Amino acid sequence: MRKVVLGVLLLNCMTIWGQENYPKDAFRSPMDIPLILAGTFGELRSNHFHAGIDIKTQQRQGLPIYAIGDGSVTRIKISHWGYGKAIYVAHPNGYTSVYGHLRKFSPSLEEYIKKIQYQKRSYEVEIFPDYGELKVAKGEVIAYSGNTGGSSGPHLHFEIRSSISEKPTNPLLYGYEVRDATNPTVLKLYGFPLSKDAQINQSRNKIQINFSKQKDGTFLTDKVRAAGTIGFGFVGHDRQDMAANKNGVYSVQQLVNGKIYSDYNFEKFSFSESRYINTLIDYHHFGKYKQRIQKSFKSPGNRLSIYNTLHNDGKIVVREGLSYNVELLIKDFEGNLVKLRIPVEGKKETIKKEREEKKTDYYVIAKKPNNYDLGAAKVYFPSNTFYEDFYLDLEKGEDTVKIHNNTVPAHRNFTITFDTSKYSENERKQLFIARLDKKLKPNYTSTYKRGDVFTARTRNLGTYTLAKDTTAPKIRTKNFKAKQWLNNYRYLSLYIADDLSGIDSYSATLNGEWILMEYEPKTKTLTYNFDDVILDKKQCELKVVVTDNVGNSSTLSTIFYRK
Repeated sequence: MRKVVLGVLLLNCMTIWGQENYPKDAFRSPMDIPLILAGTFGELRSNHFHAGIDIKTQQRQGLPIYAIGDGSVTRIKISHWGYGKAIYVAHPNGYTSVYGHLRKFSPSLEEYIKKIQYQKRSYEVEIFPDYGELKVAKGEVIAYSGNTGGSSGPHLHFEIRSSISEKPTNPLLYGYEVRDATNPTVLKLYGFPLSKDAQINQSRNKIQINFSKQKDGTFLTDKVRAAGTIGFGFVGHDRQDMAANKNGVYSVQQLVNGKIYSDYNFEKFSFSESRYINTLIDYHHFGKYKQRIQKSFKSPGNRLSIYNTLHNDGKIVVREGLSYNVELLIKDFEGNLVKLRIPVEGKKETIKKEREEKKTDYYVIAKKPNNYDLGAAKVYFPSNTFYEDFYLDLEKGEDTVKIHNNTVPAHRNFTITFDTSKYSENERKQLFIARLDKKLKPNYTSTYKRGDVFTARTRNLGTYTLAKDTTAPKIRTKNFKAKQWLNNYRYLSLYIADDLSGIDSYSATLNGEWILMEYEPKTKTLTYNFDDVILDKKQCELKVVVTDNVGNSSTLSTIFYRK
């Protein structure tokens, strides 16, 4: 039966995706409140594009979430991070709607998923019901809004994907209305000398270019004097009418003397390419200043499919004595436009700032695998770990090694291996591989231990060391005290925390029976709902065990009373 359904969905999707014709009246809104966005589709995030829209929920939790169309729940995922509590609904027309950061599900779905959580004895679960097993109707309440997972405030993360390819598409393409008459904002403009002989304003380095607003509403830069192959990039954002959030823009077009050199938008993309966002931005700049410069040219290693037009990868070859009129047209989804005009004069000048490039003994060829012995540790980079070749800054050490810094992105996981043979077996139990932050605080990196060989796989360059965690996690009650009567309480709440390696697992029993406790890492809170289990004793014994990532464990045992 599933194969038949998938076949029908595939045919629908082939038609839909071939025509690029999005149905604008097939779906209702997922909420009965005005759509005010805290995040837009394709917005630039850390190592990925935002795959949906974030709908503000009036700074509240518990608002009803509706199925946007008839369909069937085909996936439910509950995790401490990411989308938190999320529902995926497949619709007969070949699309899947996704609802994330939920507080809880509808009563029927809540009962369904809690049975599975109790069977697996785990808060974190992911299930894939057969199509048709959990049917929903258009306008049916399927959940309530929340703040679970990686959310930084109450909102609904909402997506529409192809049911087969899983490609997310911009939900605003389906007729949803968001009030927006506000133009995007450009904060900064940069010029990039790209070829070895390139220069901009007597510099071979990236350079900021001043601009000012004109009477017609456009922006005009100071004249740019350049030679060789150059490119441009900007720092900017968009805002909707009823929100102060700095959201992402929808499209960027670059014209040179009236000809389109680059043109891309955020209509759709695939999750497999999302990490290539690190080639769309100036990652070195982001690593140093936490500010994203969005390029209007295509860099080496960029495999993004968002481009509609590319001439010479958006790069401009500037010749001596010629003039070029460059325009950047930056739009939001509603077509509100900011135009930036950049007059370029082809002129070679005396260089005042030569190219800044730190050369080391280690030069990485991105397409080839690379191995390095750093004394305390060895590091292995598979082929295509990086987007382009560069000089790698490495420092050897007895316990700590430096593997470049956070100004270069890694596309693939690389491997760090530490030899811990000089430590005793008991010491090794409490050791882990850690990445040091700017304040030299160790941050836990998932560590695989085989005897005296410790291994970590990561995409983060930086300084790594072996750290030791000897302190067990902390546990304490939050909303009740030992031997307290809790007749009118709806839930129990506890605080758990670990000072170094972090929480790995937790479990709880009530009168010897396993109970489901929801963990919220943002508030370091464990919560148990009394509706889950019918208590048959007045005197209740609660036992909670919490373990950190190196195996240190703490136990809280307490008694309370309830009729």
